[in-house]
Amino acid sequence: MPSLIDMRRRIRAVKSTQQITKAMKMVAASKLRRAQERVIATRPFAREARRVLASVAARVNADLHPLLVRRPGAAAGPTMLIVVTADRGLCGSFNTSVIKTVGAFVREAPARAISLGLVGRKGRDFLSRRGLSVRYEYVNLPKVVGLADAEAIATPAIEDYVEGRVDSVFLVYNEFKSIMQQRVVVEPLLPFAAGPDPGTPAPGATDYLYEPSPERILDVLIMRLLHAQVLRALLESNAAFFAAQMTAMDAATRNSSDMIDELTLTMNKIRQAAITREIIEVVSGAQAL
Repeated sequence: MPSLIDMRRRIRAVKSTQQITKAMKMVAASKLRRAQERVIATRPFAREARRVLASVAARVNADLHPLLVRRPGAAAGPTMLIVVTADRGLCGSFNTSVIKTVGAFVREAPARAISLGLVGRKGRDFLSRRGLSVRYEYVNLPKVVGLADAEAIATPAIEDYVEGRVDSVFLVYNEFKSIMQQRVVVEPLLPFAAGPDPGTPAPGATDYLYEPSPERILDVLIMRLLHAQVLRALLESNAAFFAAQMTAMDAATRNSSDMIDELTLTMNKIRQAAITREIIEVVSGAQAL
């Protein structure tokens, strides 16, 4: 049985850990609010820009732009996955869910050549040791993710697609649904799909006049849209990370409280047993005299 001093040390250690988890929960909650505001502000722009450009793309010849060309056999051709994880842990299943999704994607088509663009240290550390082809890494994301970061992440994937090294590009990231729920999304990025998004109302029969030509509009704006889509994925993942971390630290804080109660009860039992033993020794000594 542990001594009374050992139990007191364990209780102090658990209380110190509880203070850390409580502080991390408060920090994550504060950062989550700002990250959630950025996500909510970005979603309407990305969705509407995607709709408008898809409408423009439907009015031009797909063979005229390299990002619209759908290569035959692309479903089983070389593919790039842009995998977005976090640079830090202590966030529950946030990182492992993305990694498992990547593993399932690879197992579904073992003959397909897959290259990875790894965003975040946790995904880099795990997937780079699994024998998969890593095209590039992007770690140590800034506290406030900007468009420059999205451009740096999207540019290698766009170059590989234009030069024919890959036939499709997918984003794999955690989408922020609520504080208690994050959903792993595998989202196609390239080739750019013309027409409305699935699930959106079908456009009417109204035709539009474009000035300048639809080809010129598409050529200028499609790159910006792709960067915006990557930026939205980064912001979604950022908000989902803080939500997962806040939930994990809240659970750790509550578990620490339960552990402190159990250790305190055990310590009281040990102390009571020591007191009882001392009383018996005193009584036994008095009777001997």
